[in-house]
Amino acid sequence: MDAATAQSLDRAAEIVSRHARDQARAQTLGLRLSHVTAATEPGYQHYTPSLSTVLAGRKRTLIGGDDQVWGREKFIITPVGLPLVSSVVETDPQRGFLAARWQLDPNLVAEVAAVMPRKAHPAGRMDRLGMWSPALADAFARLLALLDEPEHIPVLGPLISREIVLRLLQTDQAPRVLAALDDGDPVVPRAVSLLTDRMAEPWSMRTLAAEIRTSQPTLYRRFKEATSMTPTQYLKRLRLGEARHRMVVLGESAAQAAIAVGYRSVPHFTRDYRHLYGAPPAADGTRLREQLRRGGFGGLPGSGDAQPPPPSEH
Repeated sequence: MDAATAQSLDRAAEIVSRHARDQARAQTLGLRLSHVTAATEPGYQHYTPSLSTVLAGRKRTLIGGDDQVWGREKFIITPVGLPLVSSVVETDPQRGFLAARWQLDPNLVAEVAAVMPRKAHPAGRMDRLGMWSPALADAFARLLALLDEPEHIPVLGPLISREIVLRLLQTDQAPRVLAALDDGDPVVPRAVSLLTDRMAEPWSMRTLAAEIRTSQPTLYRRFKEATSMTPTQYLKRLRLGEARHRMVVLGESAAQAAIAVGYRSVPHFTRDYRHLYGAPPAADGTRLREQLRRGGFGGLPGSGDAQPPPPSEH
């Protein structure tokens, strides 16, 4: 990493460490800040379209079959709603783990993309992790710096947000950023919406493609490009995350949760669950409910971003 980029990310980390508790102020800039002081166990999260960054420490992110451990040298673009499993695997001795996630506004992406020339990008598999440029890191640090001057957010926030989108479109992650747009090709957004809103239905590639009015090969290719998962993998991750949430938060049994999210076979559900979370659903649910009662597990699995106990936040 070059010195200018490192300096910008150092500034960003220092700002996040001071403002991680003030989520309301961060939200005015479309930001979600995280700060934890110890490693965490894997948990389900459902990301909205966003730019996800790690500013101190390292994180493991499992998206479909793509299992990555990454830190501040990289970032991840999530172009559509994405179910994933993640955990903090390393904390910085002085800062702990610091991260910031910035919401990608499709309307803003469309505005900026409309006045920029579309560059051709090499065909083939795109790396899930993007590399910072000095200009992108500087713009992101300046956006975070507005947390120190909230009175300037209404004026400078939109300007810096446009600059961040512009800088993202100048990286190799531009195709993933543009995938956040409908842009006359609603295949992936419509598929995501259907699977999320109607996850308990018995979807197949054939029925999903028919509902969207596209071919199965087109659906498969575009969905995999945008999410790094097939529609089948995406649906499985949605169901398992929601089932975990239902067992821990709603107190449902493993069988009740399995049926509620669309599994027709409880043994099949148990196999999938154990493969993802490393334990049978009944035992895992009991353990997490007990941790939740003791205050030893700050997040609600399946509910989005986990929040560890005070004073840290994640």
